[in-house]
Amino acid sequence: MADNGRKESRIPVLEIFGPTVQGEGMVIGQKTMFVRTAGCDYSCAWCDSAFTWDGTAKGDIKRLTAEEIYEELRAIGGDSFGHVTLSGGNPALIEPLGSLIKLLHGHGIKVALETQGSRWQDWFLQIDDLTLSPKPPSSKMETNWAELDRIVNALTDHRHQGVSLKVVVFDEADLEYAVSVHQRYPAVPFYVQAGNDDLAEQDPSRMLIRQVQRYENLVERVMRSAELKHVRLLPQLHTWLWGNKRGV
Repeated sequence: MADNGRKESRIPVLEIFGPTVQGEGMVIGQKTMFVRTAGCDYSCAWCDSAFTWDGTAKGDIKRLTAEEIYEELRAIGGDSFGHVTLSGGNPALIEPLGSLIKLLHGHGIKVALETQGSRWQDWFLQIDDLTLSPKPPSSKMETNWAELDRIVNALTDHRHQGVSLKVVVFDEADLEYAVSVHQRYPAVPFYVQAGNDDLAEQDPSRMLIRQVQRYENLVERVMRSAELKHVRLLPQLHTWLWGNKRGV
């Protein structure tokens, strides 16, 4: 029970797994555990984790306290990790995650989060590695620029040192969108990542060939860009290693 006598808030969790390597964003290659939450305010056309919001995994959702999540992380990862990634869906929808972040920090564990920047939470200021990843035109979603501005400004005002922006690119319109994001927030470290356009492929070796080709194509296009001088280009590392396999 919480100090105020009310029942402790519970967090909707779909998966806890790891340790594995982070495949995306500013901490690519980081050894980490994953806590994947349920629910999202977006429904991106190419989402590789649509089960978090489309209802197909509704029966798999467990509503856990922060302590229960920590216990499961330890049961799975033992003493082999010092970093946890909050994933989704969109974990920024879940206010009680603040208690989990505080608990993890209390055990000396760093925390990462990626979110599209559509919702602010005060606990953003406690995240060690925070990636804002607004969604490009190919996602069929509309960016709420006013909210993204508010989030970036709040993080900047608090001088948060662990913030970056990332745009996933599938086509030329997405690359133009990436340019607009970088120009809008030039002081924020910026990453461009090649998107996975084949969620049905089950052969990791075939996936690797396709993903390398897409990454090479993105590199060539960005090298020609006069607007994208101060950017870092990323593959989706986990798709290079495991294809579309879930829980790795």
